[in-house]
Amino acid sequence: MKPDTIKDKIVPVLTILLVLVAVWYAAAVILNTPFQRDMDTRNNVTSTTMEFIGKTLSQPKPVLPAPHQVAQNVFENTFLRKLSSNRSLVYHAGVTLSSTALGFAFGTLLGIVIAVAIIHIKALDRSLMPWIIASQTVPILAVAPMIIVVLGSINITGLIPKALISTYLSFFPVAVGMVKGLRSPEVMHLDLMRTYNATPAQTFWKLRVPASIPFLFTSMKVAIAASLVGTIVGELPTGAVAGIGSKLLAGSYYSQTIDIWAALVAGSVLAAILVTIVGLVGKIVDRAMGGRPA
Repeated sequence: MKPDTIKDKIVPVLTILLVLVAVWYAAAVILNTPFQRDMDTRNNVTSTTMEFIGKTLSQPKPVLPAPHQVAQNVFENTFLRKLSSNRSLVYHAGVTLSSTALGFAFGTLLGIVIAVAIIHIKALDRSLMPWIIASQTVPILAVAPMIIVVLGSINITGLIPKALISTYLSFFPVAVGMVKGLRSPEVMHLDLMRTYNATPAQTFWKLRVPASIPFLFTSMKVAIAASLVGTIVGELPTGAVAGIGSKLLAGSYYSQTIDIWAALVAGSVLAAILVTIVGLVGKIVDRAMGGRPA
């Protein structure tokens, strides 16, 4: 079987992207039509079909911004603003990134510790794991304000509350992935370690941990994206003045739908970059441990 070429990888992605953009433009015209029709009626203006469509795609505060409006906003607030400007998407993304990175680090460490404890203490598998799963059924929008209020009452504000909310979402995939990874060695391999009279610590470090690395980095990809979502949600109830969440709030307050969509795009790009970085680190670690490229 021939390996996939760059063309085979790019063409399907671009095809789906073009379809999504076309659907986006059609939806923008449909959703913005009522307001534009009302404006034309009030101003006693008669437009051709193409002129009317052009107006629906160029409204200053549309119900659904057109792709080119969002792209222009992202370009202006990314490349034409100083990094220290509170209108710069790079600045806001950097503020969100700091809480995301801290929460992701806490969540990864907590998830690994929980997984190791579950593997070595059978009682925790029956008692702790159900509670871990149940914790993720609580809506993060309900948890975030409680964390903010509780920590605010003891004068803990700023980075830490958002990082803890990020930790709440990111530890779960790591814990589940690591439990599965640490249990992935076959019975035959475990029996072989016993035959060699290996201690539990030797079995853990020389067999279970290496076997769990692929599971760890796969779960970390999910965790880093969840961590970013947690940070953005954490920025909403705090009334933050910086961060992607603050851009979303400001856009909703003043009905700046284009700014809202631009902030969403910035968050998506940041998530893609973070997931890519985790994936690259995973490949480097796999190569260092003697793994072969697929």
